[in-house]
Amino acid sequence: MRLATVITAARDASGGPVTRAAVQSGERFVLLPARDLSELLGSAGWREQAAAAVAAAETSDGVPGGSIPAHDARFATVLPRPSKVICCGLNYADHIAEMGREVPEYPTLFAKYADTLIGDGEVIDAAGHGAKVDWEAELAVVVGAPLKNASPEEAAAAIAGYTVANDISLRDWQSRTLQWFQGKAFDRTTPLGPVLVTPDECDPEAGVRVRCLVNGEEVQNGNTKTLVFTAAALLSYISTFTRLSPGDVVLTGTPGGVGMGANPPRFLHDGDVVTTEVEGIGTLTNTVRL
Repeated sequence: MRLATVITAARDASGGPVTRAAVQSGERFVLLPARDLSELLGSAGWREQAAAAVAAAETSDGVPGGSIPAHDARFATVLPRPSKVICCGLNYADHIAEMGREVPEYPTLFAKYADTLIGDGEVIDAAGHGAKVDWEAELAVVVGAPLKNASPEEAAAAIAGYTVANDISLRDWQSRTLQWFQGKAFDRTTPLGPVLVTPDECDPEAGVRVRCLVNGEEVQNGNTKTLVFTAAALLSYISTFTRLSPGDVVLTGTPGGVGMGANPPRFLHDGDVVTTEVEGIGTLTNTVRL
């Protein structure tokens, strides 16, 4: 299944857009009775609910909650309210090499907040915060069931699906200390979406391509089969020290080709367009504001 948080034509009391969780059926997104995927994944039986909506859309009974043509769909941040956003650095062999690091024995982890997340078409807003803004295309894994002290097998069974992310990094802030946090957690700098694809349609261990383009120029082209730590291994490891809940997001790392690793280093400029693609999932397009 392919699920999303779509922006509807409705408006709330303050005039803002109203979002709904949705599941794709053919050329339409069927609206579900949840305001977004964060709410949907937090409800019991969300898989069955989404599957039932698809089944209803394929019959003559129609779709009780309505639908939106896929070509007209506008996507909000796919998971707008995760309780945790955890990221893994140095998880592709080529990126580890370009950073001059050793292959890690354990995952290198840091955290973000939900405030960092934006959707497809939204502006990466780093205005006034630094001149060394870098791209990091990533596959993100989304938790679909509670996890604590989970084995890799249990973690794999609890995966809701996968989505596209770009861990936009402010390298000048990141390098202020040995801790990366302040360079990774600026508000509204992490594109996420446009859809969540369930594991039956996406297998990162078999290998999916992860790409980043800047103004149409390819700067990253990696494959998840070269990940040091798989999605399930990351969820298992993380769950040993913090409980993971449905709708939590884990970014699995970026392949080689980041700007800081270039010779000479290269960074984003105001107005640049960053395109992030993960094979079989989709594409994010975001403009940079500096």
